[in-house]
Amino acid sequence: MNSNSRLVAQMFDISFFIWEMFCEVELVRDVKVVAEKADRDGLNFQRYIMARLLENLLKERASKDHGYFIAVTSLKSIGKGQCKNKSQYVTFPITFGCRTFVPSGGEILLGVVRHVFRRGLLLKCGPINYVFLSSRKMPTYHYVGGKNPVFSSNEFATIRTESAVRFNVLGVRWIEKRGCIKKEFVMLASLEGSNTLGPISLSEADELGLQT
Repeated sequence: MNSNSRLVAQMFDISFFIWEMFCEVELVRDVKVVAEKADRDGLNFQRYIMARLLENLLKERASKDHGYFIAVTSLKSIGKGQCKNKSQYVTFPITFGCRTFVPSGGEILLGVVRHVFRRGLLLKCGPINYVFLSSRKMPTYHYVGGKNPVFSSNEFATIRTESAVRFNVLGVRWIEKRGCIKKEFVMLASLEGSNTLGPISLSEADELGLQT
């Protein structure tokens, strides 16, 4: 993984994904450059283009077709710049390779519990902020209320806020915009079907880089 890939990986906190789950796609995006920076010669121009491209992708975040934009892996071409209406900016079409993550049903993933409430858990899984695990989908656990609510199982396993949990993805839905949610995939999760699903040990969480 190159330095740009590592940088964006850290920004998205994706250390707990298996790399085989990622895709490599070729994308084209327009990048605006201040006219005085538009000299195409030299490594500095390419670095400037890459910096602006990364900045734009972080703002764009994700798309329905390609999933979350994780890292720019290669700069393939820089098209002819265009300056419209005497603008102070020059726009270049950039073709580049991009590593993306497209969540899909049936995968086994890891997440960190953000909220515990009677009806279930809300987890964060890498760039995915909304993973809902219904209490109905963890039948061996029961809700224990109080100031710091938890879900406890008959086998003495406990899930609380900040717990790391291995889960099965039941379904995924793309939301363009709804309330405060914008350009996000939301997941439904389950702990049914395997005794390997559920909270993982602190040592395993540390090894996977899940502890905050």
